[in-house]
Amino acid sequence: PTGSTSTKVELRGNVLLLECIAAGLPTPVIRWIKEGGELPANRTFFENFKKTLKIIDVSEADSGNYKCIARNALGTAQHVISVTVKAAPYWITAPRNLVLSPGEDGTLICRANGNPKPSISWLANGVPI
Repeated sequence: PTGSTSTKVELRGNVLLLECIAAGLPTPVIRWIKEGGELPANRTFFENFKKTLKIIDVSEADSGNYKCIARNALGTAQHVISVTVKAAPYWITAPRNLVLSPGEDGTLICRANGNPKPSISWLANGVPI
């Protein structure tokens, strides 16, 4: 990419591909780091002589700044890619059926997440509660 920074948006569960191609003589060696964190060890792969960083099954925790550093004996170049992982709503705890006798109390629990954070609304027979 051109310049010193760029941005990338990916959806939760997809494969994140970041590319950093540097020129130089001797050919630079590429290194990737995640600023303020670690690359996920079991989901991170490098392709094209480390020019491409591949993270499979991305989640919101993979959002952040990724830096590629190209280095040879004559110097260093670097580029920061700001990654945002978006997510459609998904269940953390889905509501379960509840069977009650007359006069009994019950609790329905609904926990969802996503990016942006979803709003939760309750309806009884199609009517908002």
